[in-house]
Amino acid sequence: MKSTSKRQKVGLVLAGIYSALNIAGVLFPPPEGQEGPPMGILIVDSVLGLVGLAAVIITWRTGNRAALRVAAGAIILMGLTALPAFFVDVPAGIKLLAGVSTLFVIAAVVLMFSPGRRSTPVLD
Repeated sequence: MKSTSKRQKVGLVLAGIYSALNIAGVLFPPPEGQEGPPMGILIVDSVLGLVGLAAVIITWRTGNRAALRVAAGAIILMGLTALPAFFVDVPAGIKLLAGVSTLFVIAAVVLMFSPGRRSTPVLD
């Protein structure tokens, strides 16, 4: 069991928030006739959100590195499902949301895998 650093905990919080938001996504599909992700993507993201949130909780409580990798993988896959928005004709607001979520995922993963500060010995 390895403890997590402050940076890693911030990354885990970001991953937990992103996972929780994606779990709820399936409950709020876009209204008929409006642009938005297909129901299949919403379902996949909800399942990945559950997996990611469980992995975040396990990592937070135990420091388990395998769970950390699972959490990172889950949010990366959720982030990848937003990328097609950049290549199809959708409103700019949806593209902005996809860009923000992509940056959010990158920040979370970088923080999750950042090493803790190491103390350096002071020489007299």
